[in-house]
Amino acid sequence: MPLDIRPLTGPDELPAWLRVVRTAFLEPPTVPPERLAELTAEFGESRYTGAFEDGACVGTLRSFPQRVTAVGGGQVAADAITAVSVAPTHRRRGILSRAMGAELAAAHARGEAIATLISAEYPIYGRFGFGPATHSVTWRIDAAASGFDRQRALPAQDGRLELVDAEAALTHGPALHARFLATQPGAISRGADWWRTLTGTRSRPPGWNEPVYVLHRAPDGTPAGLLCYEVDDASRTAKVHDLLTVTPGARRALWTYLCAIDHVTHVESFHRSPDDLLPLLLPDPRAATVKHATDFLWVRLLDVVAAFEARTYEAPGSLVLGVADPSGPAGGTYRLTAEADGTGRVERTGEEPELVFDVRDLARLWLGDGSPLALVEAGLVEERAQGAAARAERVLRTARRPWCPDGF
Repeated sequence: MPLDIRPLTGPDELPAWLRVVRTAFLEPPTVPPERLAELTAEFGESRYTGAFEDGACVGTLRSFPQRVTAVGGGQVAADAITAVSVAPTHRRRGILSRAMGAELAAAHARGEAIATLISAEYPIYGRFGFGPATHSVTWRIDAAASGFDRQRALPAQDGRLELVDAEAALTHGPALHARFLATQPGAISRGADWWRTLTGTRSRPPGWNEPVYVLHRAPDGTPAGLLCYEVDDASRTAKVHDLLTVTPGARRALWTYLCAIDHVTHVESFHRSPDDLLPLLLPDPRAATVKHATDFLWVRLLDVVAAFEARTYEAPGSLVLGVADPSGPAGGTYRLTAEADGTGRVERTGEEPELVFDVRDLARLWLGDGSPLALVEAGLVEERAQGAAARAERVLRTARRPWCPDGF
């Protein structure tokens, strides 16, 4: 039977589409009625693509508009891709390649500078030009061994904390995140559905427990942080769902709060920045251990000029970059000029490239996390001009690492 890869015609096709994606991700095939009702109501907020054979759905892909913060605080328009799956009965028939190719072409036509996704399996998406652009860690803290004095009050310069309800979290959270998004390279926009999920004001998954919300206010009363966590009674472990801060004082205060909760023996926090301040905030840094470290946000460059002109640079310099992109629009040779004021200018050029990248490896460097020197030494990037990799290290890398706290 011929395969037809096309957008869903309406929400009536969602149950069959969801059955495929839920089966692929090892979930019960039938979506609960209340969740289906929500997805039906929100249908127009996403772009749903299905692969159909003889009218039956055998592959899925969903995308939606996203904003991603570049180095320096500028934002780029992104095509966020998720729910990519192929029915186990139809593997190795080119469904993923056709669906992804069509999606990336459409994103480029819309003028989106990059595409993003969270890669469930590392080997899959490099062949479509994606590369890991941020990393994250999972912390586990032995609260008893951390050295915090539970009898000591929070220092006045670190503001004050308030226990709040879900309504207050919905009131203050989006504005706090907007401030966070404006400064954190790698951070992505959060839609209203994200906040509804955090606060349980949409359908709740099995085992959902009402979390505790803690609002941090700076000394002048301005909200500067929001913590959401729940405590597992059996293990006495506080599990952090979200810890959002816009000042160092808020970070200090909320980590101190977590490590000093009565009866809590351990704290677990997922998808934290790889250079989080956490160990330095503990009287005994050894009480915090990294339980898991991984790549997180993957980026696919669609418009090299727009993406690299959106970011800033910590050192001036000039580079001629050759980009190989056999299946996409980013291929070519570019001159990147970083000015002393941190701004950058990118233009196509006929010059000989000094460094030659596959587009997926250039994506590692867009947010300042990857090392050009390491990529050359690993044989992933070709250095054609002596000293070019060292120059790229100075121009492209950043002192603080990018961080994306949110999956999608």
